[in-house]
Amino acid sequence: MKTYSGPTSDHFDGEHFFDPNGAPPKSLREVLRWQFGGGRQRQVWPEWAPSPFADTPPPRVAGDKVRFSFVGHASWLIQTAGLNILVDPVWSERVSPVSWGGPKRHNDPGIAFDALPPIDLVLVSHGHYDHLDVATLSKLAAKFAPRVITPLGNDLTMRAADDTIRAEAFDWQDRVELGNNVAVTLVPTRHWSARGLFDRNKALWASFVMETPAGKIYIVCDSGYGDGGHFRRVAEAHGPLRLAILPIGAYEPRWFMRDQHMNPPDAVKALADCGAEQALAHHHGTFQLTDEAIDAPATALGVALDEARVPRERFVALKPGQVVEI
Repeated sequence: MKTYSGPTSDHFDGEHFFDPNGAPPKSLREVLRWQFGGGRQRQVWPEWAPSPFADTPPPRVAGDKVRFSFVGHASWLIQTAGLNILVDPVWSERVSPVSWGGPKRHNDPGIAFDALPPIDLVLVSHGHYDHLDVATLSKLAAKFAPRVITPLGNDLTMRAADDTIRAEAFDWQDRVELGNNVAVTLVPTRHWSARGLFDRNKALWASFVMETPAGKIYIVCDSGYGDGGHFRRVAEAHGPLRLAILPIGAYEPRWFMRDQHMNPPDAVKALADCGAEQALAHHHGTFQLTDEAIDAPATALGVALDEARVPRERFVALKPGQVVEI
């Protein structure tokens, strides 16, 4: 498959992307140790864990309001300034290179695909299957033909699968005008990317800072915590932030996951570092990617907030189909 080629930079060596303030992905040997080593304690999720909520969004949201509808895992519908924007949309049954295996959905999307309003824009953070779902992007292209904003190299993955996907690729720190005085800036995040065994870090990954009429929204789809520097740098460059969307799941075992996924105490520290007024949690409760129980992230988030003396209403874990407006 064709991969990105371009000038070298402080995070691209001519063949692979890297995070100068991050950590490399785990080796295949470490993957096998996690999957098949002794002492693994993988919690069993219920076969089906339906959300009691389902959203039917309005066609548009005008004025200075922003409406956030949680679809599930890392997928959101954000409506503001007359624009309808999806983040990392996944409506597929599995997040996997094959249809017959891999992590399977444990609840329905919080918005039925046929209940979506006209989609203008899509943000795709990186190439992992639970974030870049080609089947969903193809359905969106066929029905709405939205612009798709993504980090460098992921556009090639999308167009190789379906050349009708209107993918536009950008680098870290690029600012993209979305229309109606809404814009998004791609910012570094502590993660990595791959679609198979031989394309590690050949496409870039990013978080997003979105400028809206209600203030700036920091959207972190996947990230480890590290020393918190990524979050503090966003606060310095883009603050003040009205709201942050932060991942809280897929974190066990810590020896394997800490460099790529935050746990709830890490996410609470990330909120303090970025300084957002409010936070919404995601990346939990839909696909079992790691070893913790289905409800462990939300429960642990409450404990971590209490220990940090942060009001629980400042950082909320929604269920698919729930809505927050600011």
